[in-house]
Amino acid sequence: MALRHAVLAALLDGERSGYQLAKAFDVGMANFWHALPQQLYAELAKLEREGLIAGREVVQEARPNKRLFTVTDEGSAELQRFAATPSKPSFIRDDLLVKVAAADSVDPAELISRLEERAASARAKVELFDGLLRTMRGDLDEADFLARAARIGPYLTCLRGRVFEAENRDWCERTISVLRARTSVDAR
Repeated sequence: MALRHAVLAALLDGERSGYQLAKAFDVGMANFWHALPQQLYAELAKLEREGLIAGREVVQEARPNKRLFTVTDEGSAELQRFAATPSKPSFIRDDLLVKVAAADSVDPAELISRLEERAASARAKVELFDGLLRTMRGDLDEADFLARAARIGPYLTCLRGRVFEAENRDWCERTISVLRARTSVDAR
């Protein structure tokens, strides 16, 4: 997947400025695609040159002018082509897993500390996703939202992010328990 497709998908929710797009990436897209703000601005310019998005300038009095972007028909067609192509299986590339693979040869206290940090981060992200999901659903329960909402794509990707972080949290906590149990047995 190219950044272009993630930007086009993020713009499906409506007209956004580069700043708003960066915020959307931080909150929603970051669970499956990371991009720095400068990468997003460069991609917006490229997509506009290619006719996949349209930009318009908004004059502001107390602040600098801003540009707002929307997906064009050509951009929608590009997303359709992208959606029709086979997806490659994902893989895990995580330095914490390498550290755990070396668990028998490293200081278990340091490794437990790294795992606790990751578990805390995952817990915080689960809470963030829970809040985002509630906000998207509004007054509807999940089943009603999924059956009736105009757009469910962002909700479904947010659900995946929540499950991913919950699994990270659970795995870290289990690994911490195993390491602590082994450390206490070794200390005897």
